Amino acid sequence: MNSVPEPANRKTNLLDWDKKGLEAFFADLGEKPFRATQLLKWIYHEGVTDFEQMSNLSKPLRGFLAENCQLAVPDVVIEQRASDGVYKWVLQTQCGNRVETVFIPEESRGTLCVSSQIGCALACTFCSTAQQGFNRNLTTAEIIGQVLVARERLDEGQRITNVVMMGMGEPLLNFDNVVRALNLMTEDFAFGLSKRRVTVSTSGVVPAMYRLTEACDVSLAVSLHAVTDALRDELVPINKKYPIKELLAACRDNAKLAPRRTVTFEYVMLDGVNDSVADAQGLVKLLKTVPAKINLIPFNPFPNSPYRCSSMATINRFKAVLNQAGLITTLRKTRGEGIDAACGQLVGQVADKSRRHLKLNAIKAEHAA
Repeated sequence: MNSVPEPANRKTNLLDWDKKGLEAFFADLGEKPFRATQLLKWIYHEGVTDFEQMSNLSKPLRGFLAENCQLAVPDVVIEQRASDGVYKWVLQTQCGNRVETVFIPEESRGTLCVSSQIGCALACTFCSTAQQGFNRNLTTAEIIGQVLVARERLDEGQRITNVVMMGMGEPLLNFDNVVRALNLMTEDFAFGLSKRRVTVSTSGVVPAMYRLTEACDVSLAVSLHAVTDALRDELVPINKKYPIKELLAACRDNAKLAPRRTVTFEYVMLDGVNDSVADAQGLVKLLKTVPAKINLIPFNPFPNSPYRCSSMATINRFKAVLNQAGLITTLRKTRGEGIDAACGQLVGQVADKSRRHLKLNAIKAEHAA
């Protein structure tokens, strides 16, 4: 899954590089490594994108950057705001595909949900994004560009305090570009977010989970959604390759990074599918050896979905079982539903190279017959 190829005559997008990459870039030009820090401050602290205004860079260097480089972010084609204050931006990439980014304001924080791919290849059956198919990985510039766009367009007084890689796509299948973007989010000379406030959500790409633990100390969230391999194979098909036992081993490895570190387990509530008391008891048993927090997510419906959301009585009963067992459990409040910005509803506009839509239509036709 390669990122979009760069034409030979296209200017170098410096947003594709973290501090280490920029230091290497300037070294190749015969410049000192501190030029990387200067450039990062101009871009991320001062909001300056015109190289000629970067006054502490030499005039010849400014001229070279202006002629050969750019600081390009995706274009905003749609901006929506829900009645509950949630923002959604539909962003168009240079190849014409579109992705979505969501900002969720709360009293004490502002969370930005960022996409990592155009579409998704993992085919989780309860997720609208997954039904769109897959086109390609986003570049680092297209990932970090979402944060820059959101910061620029927020209301006065609003700010991004948390970032979650929970938008379109599986972040760990775009590993290198995502890690560079994470480095910029947590870099003091860039966005300077606390590592605790930057979260990568994965469906369970186990080898990449181990790599992430080694490469980047950010928070981890895992889309679990079932307590048996048989059901998880159906809901999250990558489980067939990396079953629950292997997934939890990778989670335990990640939790060793710091004292009192926990892994967040996301669990979508599907009526009559995974929401029984027995399921809750199974979840307690499953997570007894993992430092865990559980985030229960009411299912957000989408057209032609075979699922319904569990009733609030069922969700509360499920949550009570977990709480009584001592598991920290929260119920995610549905936000942005009126503009299709809630969890699992992001669809963007995807030229599907995986032909997922054709396969799904064939399956639907077969079932209808």
